[in-house]
Amino acid sequence: MKLVSYIKDKVISIVIYLLMVVLISLILKVFNLDKSVLIVIFLILIINGTMLILINYFRKRSYYNNILGMLDKLDKKYLVLETVLEPTTYEEEIVNNILYDINKSMIENINIQKRSINEFKDYIEMWIHEVKLPIASMVLKCHNHKEVNSNELLSIIRRLDNDIDQILYYMRSEITEKDFIISEVSLKDIVRSVSLKNKDDLLENKIELEVNIDNECVYTDKKWMEFILNQIISNSIKYKKEKDSFIKITSNVSEDKVNLIVYDNGIGISKGDIKRVFDKSFTGKNGRDKIKSTGMGLYIVKNLCSKLGHNIYIESALDEYTKVIIEFGKNNYYNF
Repeated sequence: MKLVSYIKDKVISIVIYLLMVVLISLILKVFNLDKSVLIVIFLILIINGTMLILINYFRKRSYYNNILGMLDKLDKKYLVLETVLEPTTYEEEIVNNILYDINKSMIENINIQKRSINEFKDYIEMWIHEVKLPIASMVLKCHNHKEVNSNELLSIIRRLDNDIDQILYYMRSEITEKDFIISEVSLKDIVRSVSLKNKDDLLENKIELEVNIDNECVYTDKKWMEFILNQIISNSIKYKKEKDSFIKITSNVSEDKVNLIVYDNGIGISKGDIKRVFDKSFTGKNGRDKIKSTGMGLYIVKNLCSKLGHNIYIESALDEYTKVIIEFGKNNYYNF
């Protein structure tokens, strides 16, 4: 709170006060008071007015600077009410009451919105589980009726199933901590499960899968890590080369970390796109020109890795390769 700004705000009051001082001086002059007495009275009135302005200014400055200072320090600005000094004047009490009412109204509205969003999420999750049943039934029928050329239909169903999984995990990714079960799991088991899930797509697209993983174990959530790896494998299949395509899944261990590496010789990612592949809804040149993409897969993957306490990196060269590295820390706890 600046003194100059405060004086500008009080300019009308100051002018009225000065006019009153001049009027009092003129009235006293009518009574033929000594000039020196008039000057003393005039100075007393001016000093008194100046002191009143300064006292009022410094008192308000302490109160408002406290609020402004706390606002600068706080990440969550709405908590400023908890740090405001106790009001010492009626004006400060009014300001506090206004802040309290605003804060209360905001919390009530946020709670209403949260309930609405949670109800919507519950409905979507329920719908996803319901729609997965007929999908599983269609897959079973396709496998049981070999006489029908069902490869194309199976491919569409698998893509639909993958998209629905993506919606489900995106919905859950906002409240993943409640769904986490962190335990020691084998990387080989995770890779085996994801490989089996994608075996039909790998065979159909004539992609060679090479796995070279020892018995490394990491601390993670098995279900969520399978989803993460599945998204990466799906991208490798989606953006494959026309001939001699392969995917290599390997691991390496150092003193403080374990790396899971997925390498493919697909169409790669341009240098301009590589920095933005984890951005929400970013499709890039490949997503626009080659295959229709939502740009959500890697965004969800990055989000989940961060919440699990893992790091993820991507290296790529256009028309050459793409390498995804998931880095697990060698510890049995994570900071969420």
